[in-house]
Amino acid sequence: MPELPEVETVRRDLLTRIIKKKITSVEVFKDRMVKVPKKKFISALLGRKIVDIERVGKLLVLTIDTGEYLLIHLKMTGQLIYRDKKQQIGGGHSLSKEESNFQVPNKHTYIIIAFAGGGKLFFNDQRTFGYMTIVSEEELGLIKKRFGVEPLSWNFTLEHFTSIIKNKKTSIKAALLDQRLIAGIGNIYADESCFLAGIKPTRLANSLTAKERQKLFTAIRDVLDLAVRERGTTFNHFVDGEGKRGNFLSFLKVYGRNGERCLVCKDGIIEKSRVAGRGTHVCGVCQK
Repeated sequence: MPELPEVETVRRDLLTRIIKKKITSVEVFKDRMVKVPKKKFISALLGRKIVDIERVGKLLVLTIDTGEYLLIHLKMTGQLIYRDKKQQIGGGHSLSKEESNFQVPNKHTYIIIAFAGGGKLFFNDQRTFGYMTIVSEEELGLIKKRFGVEPLSWNFTLEHFTSIIKNKKTSIKAALLDQRLIAGIGNIYADESCFLAGIKPTRLANSLTAKERQKLFTAIRDVLDLAVRERGTTFNHFVDGEGKRGNFLSFLKVYGRNGERCLVCKDGIIEKSRVAGRGTHVCGVCQK
Protein backbone atom coordinates (compact mmCIF):
# COMPACT_ATOMS: atom_id res chain seq x y z
CA MET A 1 0.00 0.00 0.00
CA PRO A 2 1.40 3.43 -0.90
CA GLU A 3 2.18 5.41 2.27
CA LEU A 4 3.23 9.00 2.91
CA PRO A 5 6.66 8.81 1.20
CA GLU A 6 5.29 7.11 -1.93
CA VAL A 7 2.36 9.53 -2.24
CA GLU A 8 4.63 12.52 -1.59
CA THR A 9 6.95 11.27 -4.36
CA VAL A 10 3.98 11.07 -6.76
CA ARG A 11 2.88 14.58 -5.74
CA ARG A 12 6.28 16.13 -6.37
CA ASP A 13 6.68 14.40 -9.72
CA LEU A 14 3.23 15.32 -11.04
CA LEU A 15 3.87 18.95 -10.07
CA THR A 16 6.53 19.11 -12.76
CA ARG A 17 4.41 17.45 -15.43
CA ILE A 18 0.72 18.34 -15.35
CA ILE A 19 0.48 21.77 -13.74
CA LYS A 20 -1.32 24.37 -15.92
CA LYS A 21 -1.86 21.93 -18.79
CA LYS A 22 -5.38 21.95 -20.22
CA ILE A 23 -7.35 18.74 -19.77
CA THR A 24 -8.59 17.66 -23.20
CA SER A 25 -10.41 14.41 -22.37
CA VAL A 26 -11.53 12.33 -19.40
CA GLU A 27 -12.41 8.63 -19.69
CA VAL A 28 -13.93 6.60 -16.86
CA PHE A 29 -14.21 2.84 -17.45
CA LYS A 30 -15.56 1.85 -14.01
CA ASP A 31 -18.09 4.29 -12.61
CA ARG A 32 -17.59 3.35 -8.96
CA MET A 33 -13.97 4.51 -9.15
CA VAL A 34 -15.31 8.08 -9.00
CA LYS A 35 -17.32 9.11 -5.94
CA VAL A 36 -19.52 11.63 -7.75
CA PRO A 37 -21.77 11.07 -10.79
CA LYS A 38 -19.66 10.29 -13.85
CA LYS A 39 -21.05 13.24 -15.85
CA LYS A 40 -20.25 15.66 -13.03
CA PHE A 41 -16.74 14.25 -12.70
CA ILE A 42 -15.99 14.64 -16.39
CA SER A 43 -17.54 18.10 -16.73
CA ALA A 44 -15.60 19.37 -13.69
CA LEU A 45 -12.29 18.47 -15.38
CA LEU A 46 -12.84 18.82 -19.12
CA GLY A 47 -11.22 21.97 -20.47
CA ARG A 48 -9.84 22.89 -17.05
CA LYS A 49 -6.28 23.06 -15.66
CA ILE A 50 -4.64 21.70 -12.48
CA VAL A 51 -2.92 24.63 -10.76
CA ASP A 52 -1.52 22.99 -7.61
CA ILE A 53 -1.11 19.60 -5.93
CA GLU A 54 -1.13 19.07 -2.15
CA ARG A 55 -1.04 15.96 -0.01
CA VAL A 56 -3.03 15.26 3.14
CA GLY A 57 -1.78 12.03 4.66
CA LYS A 58 -2.07 9.53 1.80
CA LEU A 59 -4.62 11.67 -0.08
CA LEU A 60 -3.61 13.71 -3.14
CA VAL A 61 -5.43 17.04 -3.48
CA LEU A 62 -5.28 18.60 -6.96
CA THR A 63 -6.55 22.18 -7.22
CA ILE A 64 -8.62 22.83 -10.36
CA ASP A 65 -8.61 26.35 -11.82
CA THR A 66 -12.36 26.62 -11.05
CA GLY A 67 -11.66 26.49 -7.32
CA GLU A 68 -12.86 22.91 -6.98
CA TYR A 69 -10.56 20.01 -6.08
CA LEU A 70 -9.77 16.64 -7.60
CA LEU A 71 -9.04 14.16 -4.82
CA ILE A 72 -7.13 10.95 -5.54
CA HIS A 73 -6.64 8.13 -3.03
CA LEU A 74 -4.56 5.15 -4.15
CA LYS A 75 -5.70 2.93 -1.25
CA MET A 76 -4.09 -0.55 -1.39
CA THR A 77 -3.19 -1.08 -5.04
CA GLY A 78 -3.76 2.24 -6.81
CA GLN A 79 -1.20 3.56 -9.30
CA LEU A 80 -0.79 6.79 -11.23
CA ILE A 81 1.16 6.45 -14.47
CA TYR A 82 1.94 9.50 -16.59
CA ARG A 83 2.95 9.21 -20.22
CA ASP A 84 3.81 11.80 -22.84
CA LYS A 85 5.84 11.79 -26.04
CA LYS A 86 9.16 11.76 -24.18
CA GLN A 87 8.67 9.58 -21.11
CA GLN A 88 6.48 7.30 -19.06
CA ILE A 89 6.69 7.28 -15.30
CA GLY A 90 4.75 5.60 -12.52
CA GLY A 91 4.04 5.97 -8.86
CA GLY A 92 1.94 4.37 -6.14
CA HIS A 93 1.57 0.65 -5.59
CA SER A 94 4.28 -1.63 -6.93
CA LEU A 95 4.01 -2.01 -10.67
CA SER A 96 3.63 -5.46 -12.19
CA LYS A 97 6.14 -6.61 -14.77
CA GLU A 98 3.58 -5.82 -17.47
CA GLU A 99 3.11 -2.28 -16.19
CA SER A 100 6.82 -1.70 -15.65
CA ASN A 101 7.18 -2.38 -19.36
CA PHE A 102 4.77 0.52 -19.83
CA GLN A 103 1.81 -1.46 -21.19
CA VAL A 104 -0.88 1.13 -20.47
CA PRO A 105 -3.75 1.23 -20.66
CA ASN A 106 -4.14 -2.31 -19.37
CA LYS A 107 -6.85 -4.41 -17.75
CA HIS A 108 -6.48 -2.49 -14.48
CA THR A 109 -6.75 1.00 -16.04
CA TYR A 110 -10.04 2.58 -15.02
CA ILE A 111 -9.55 6.33 -15.52
CA ILE A 112 -7.54 8.21 -18.17
CA ILE A 113 -7.07 11.98 -18.11
CA ALA A 114 -5.48 13.48 -21.24
CA PHE A 115 -3.69 16.85 -21.38
CA ALA A 116 -2.91 19.30 -24.14
CA GLY A 117 0.37 18.34 -25.76
CA GLY A 118 -0.34 14.62 -25.67
CA GLY A 119 0.35 13.70 -22.04
CA LYS A 120 -1.97 11.24 -20.32
CA LEU A 121 -2.48 10.27 -16.67
CA PHE A 122 -3.60 6.66 -16.14
CA PHE A 123 -5.24 5.56 -12.89
CA ASN A 124 -4.78 1.82 -12.40
CA ASP A 125 -6.08 -0.21 -9.47
CA GLN A 126 -6.00 -4.00 -9.36
CA ARG A 127 -8.31 -4.30 -6.36
CA THR A 128 -10.40 -1.17 -7.20
CA PHE A 129 -10.41 0.26 -3.67
CA GLY A 130 -8.87 3.54 -4.82
CA TYR A 131 -10.90 6.46 -6.07
CA MET A 132 -11.06 9.91 -7.58
CA THR A 133 -13.68 12.52 -6.72
CA ILE A 134 -14.50 16.22 -7.07
CA VAL A 135 -15.15 18.36 -4.00
CA SER A 136 -15.74 21.99 -3.17
CA GLU A 137 -13.52 24.05 -0.88
CA GLU A 138 -16.02 23.60 1.94
CA GLU A 139 -16.11 19.83 1.44
CA LEU A 140 -12.31 19.70 1.37
CA GLY A 141 -12.18 21.54 4.68
CA LEU A 142 -14.42 18.92 6.29
CA ILE A 143 -12.31 16.10 4.84
CA LYS A 144 -9.09 17.61 6.17
CA LYS A 145 -10.58 17.66 9.67
CA ARG A 146 -10.71 13.86 9.59
CA PHE A 147 -6.93 13.66 9.41
CA GLY A 148 -4.47 13.98 12.25
CA VAL A 149 -1.24 15.92 12.27
CA GLU A 150 1.19 15.60 9.35
CA PRO A 151 4.31 13.90 10.77
CA LEU A 152 6.68 15.95 8.60
CA SER A 153 5.00 19.28 9.32
CA TRP A 154 6.22 22.02 11.63
CA ASN A 155 3.40 21.40 14.12
CA PHE A 156 4.32 17.76 14.68
CA THR A 157 6.24 18.39 17.88
CA LEU A 158 7.21 16.11 20.74
CA GLU A 159 4.62 17.87 22.89
CA HIS A 160 1.92 17.25 20.28
CA PHE A 161 2.96 13.64 19.82
CA THR A 162 2.91 13.10 23.59
CA SER A 163 -0.60 14.52 23.84
CA ILE A 164 -1.76 12.17 21.10
CA ILE A 165 -0.50 8.89 22.56
CA LYS A 166 0.06 9.24 26.29
CA ASN A 167 -3.50 8.24 27.23
CA LYS A 168 -4.19 5.76 24.42
CA LYS A 169 -4.95 2.24 25.63
CA THR A 170 -4.36 0.69 22.21
CA SER A 171 -1.08 -0.78 20.97
CA ILE A 172 1.44 1.81 19.84
CA LYS A 173 1.21 0.39 16.32
CA ALA A 174 -2.57 0.87 16.24
CA ALA A 175 -2.05 4.47 17.33
CA LEU A 176 0.53 5.08 14.61
CA LEU A 177 -1.77 3.63 11.95
CA ASP A 178 -4.78 5.69 13.06
CA GLN A 179 -5.03 8.41 10.39
CA ARG A 180 -7.20 10.48 12.72
CA LEU A 181 -4.20 10.85 15.03
CA ILE A 182 -1.22 11.02 12.65
CA ALA A 183 -1.74 11.28 8.90
CA GLY A 184 0.22 9.18 6.42
CA ILE A 185 2.01 6.50 8.45
CA GLY A 186 1.21 3.00 7.20
CA ASN A 187 2.39 -0.51 7.94
CA ILE A 188 5.93 -0.29 6.57
CA TYR A 189 6.92 2.92 8.30
CA ALA A 190 5.18 2.06 11.57
CA ASP A 191 7.28 -1.12 11.82
CA GLU A 192 10.48 0.67 10.86
CA SER A 193 9.85 3.54 13.29
CA CYS A 194 9.17 1.17 16.19
CA PHE A 195 12.33 -0.76 15.40
CA LEU A 196 14.49 2.36 15.25
CA ALA A 197 13.07 3.45 18.61
CA GLY A 198 13.64 -0.01 20.14
CA ILE A 199 9.96 -0.39 21.04
CA LYS A 200 7.75 -3.42 20.39
CA PRO A 201 4.67 -2.44 18.34
CA THR A 202 2.51 -4.47 20.74
CA ARG A 203 3.27 -2.15 23.65
CA LEU A 204 0.30 -0.12 24.86
CA ALA A 205 0.75 3.48 23.81
CA ASN A 206 0.11 4.73 27.34
CA SER A 207 2.86 2.48 28.70
CA LEU A 208 5.68 4.36 26.98
CA THR A 209 7.96 6.38 29.20
CA ALA A 210 8.87 9.97 28.38
CA LYS A 211 12.23 8.77 27.08
CA GLU A 212 10.57 6.16 24.87
CA ARG A 213 8.14 8.72 23.49
CA GLN A 214 11.09 10.94 22.62
CA LYS A 215 12.83 8.06 20.84
CA LEU A 216 9.72 7.11 18.88
CA PHE A 217 8.97 10.69 17.91
CA THR A 218 12.51 11.13 16.59
CA ALA A 219 12.38 7.75 14.83
CA ILE A 220 9.16 8.63 12.98
CA ARG A 221 10.68 11.85 11.67
CA ASP A 222 13.98 10.20 10.74
CA VAL A 223 12.39 7.21 8.97
CA LEU A 224 9.94 9.33 6.97
CA ASP A 225 12.56 11.96 6.09
CA LEU A 226 14.88 9.29 4.74
CA ALA A 227 12.06 7.48 2.89
CA VAL A 228 11.01 10.68 1.13
CA ARG A 229 14.62 11.44 0.18
CA GLU A 230 14.97 7.92 -1.19
CA ARG A 231 11.66 8.24 -3.09
CA GLY A 232 9.83 5.56 -1.16
CA THR A 233 10.02 1.82 -0.85
CA THR A 234 10.15 -0.40 -3.91
CA PHE A 235 8.74 -3.88 -4.26
CA ASN A 236 8.66 -5.96 -7.44
CA HIS A 237 8.85 -3.67 -10.48
CA PHE A 238 7.74 -0.33 -9.04
CA VAL A 239 9.26 2.78 -10.61
CA ASP A 240 8.74 6.28 -9.32
CA GLY A 241 8.13 9.59 -11.01
CA GLU A 242 11.66 9.76 -12.37
CA GLY A 243 11.45 6.29 -13.85
CA LYS A 244 13.73 5.07 -11.06
CA ARG A 245 13.10 2.50 -8.39
CA GLY A 246 12.46 3.83 -4.90
CA ASN A 247 15.59 3.16 -2.90
CA PHE A 248 14.24 2.87 0.67
CA LEU A 249 13.95 -0.88 0.22
CA SER A 250 17.68 -1.12 0.91
CA PHE A 251 17.19 0.69 4.25
CA LEU A 252 14.47 -1.60 5.66
CA LYS A 253 15.57 -3.18 8.93
CA VAL A 254 12.56 -5.36 9.81
CA TYR A 255 9.69 -5.01 7.35
CA GLY A 256 9.52 -7.94 4.95
CA ARG A 257 12.47 -9.71 6.65
CA ASN A 258 10.57 -12.43 8.55
CA GLY A 259 12.92 -15.27 9.56
CA GLU A 260 16.09 -13.35 8.73
CA ARG A 261 18.80 -12.33 11.19
CA CYS A 262 18.62 -8.80 12.56
CA LEU A 263 20.93 -6.43 10.70
CA VAL A 264 21.67 -4.42 13.84
CA CYS A 265 22.17 -6.77 16.80
CA LYS A 266 23.11 -9.77 14.60
CA ASP A 267 21.58 -12.10 17.22
CA GLY A 268 17.83 -11.65 16.90
CA ILE A 269 15.68 -13.27 14.21
CA ILE A 270 12.96 -11.06 12.73
CA GLU A 271 9.54 -12.43 13.69
CA LYS A 272 6.23 -11.66 12.01
CA SER A 273 2.87 -11.53 13.78
CA ARG A 274 -0.39 -9.60 13.45
CA VAL A 275 -0.82 -6.38 15.38
CA ALA A 276 -3.71 -3.98 14.78
CA GLY A 277 -4.82 -6.29 11.99
CA ARG A 278 -1.59 -5.90 10.04
CA GLY A 279 1.48 -8.04 9.48
CA THR A 280 4.07 -6.77 11.93
CA HIS A 281 7.83 -7.36 12.02
CA VAL A 282 9.90 -7.29 15.21
CA CYS A 283 13.37 -8.07 16.48
CA GLY A 284 12.87 -9.52 19.95
CA VAL A 285 16.41 -8.55 20.98
CA CYS A 286 16.43 -4.91 19.83
CA GLN A 287 12.84 -4.08 20.74
CA LYS A 288 11.44 -4.09 24.26
